[in-house]
Amino acid sequence: MPLRTVPVSRCLDKKLQIAGFEIPDLLAVFFLLSILNFMFGKTDQKLLLIWFPSLFVAVVLRLAKRGKPERYLVHFARYHLRSRSLFAFYEPTKNLSTPKT
Repeated sequence: MPLRTVPVSRCLDKKLQIAGFEIPDLLAVFFLLSILNFMFGKTDQKLLLIWFPSLFVAVVLRLAKRGKPERYLVHFARYHLRSRSLFAFYEPTKNLSTPKT
């Protein structure tokens, strides 16, 4: 009985990118774009106040993340947003008194 083989794609582990940006990077750029549009959408300086800062952030992200591992922006944000002290347990499960000698 011969072994049955099926051709599969070779890049199953490839990360999802759109125009060279990961999804969290695109979300960050579009979030900035939407906030700036909400704040400055009625002005006549839309190109200067909305589009240039968003494009600048996109270019900075692209250049800063060159050579970094995937999901770098998510790990960077988690590192800077968490508390500086890590505990195994947030609250003690039992109130134990210290031994008296």
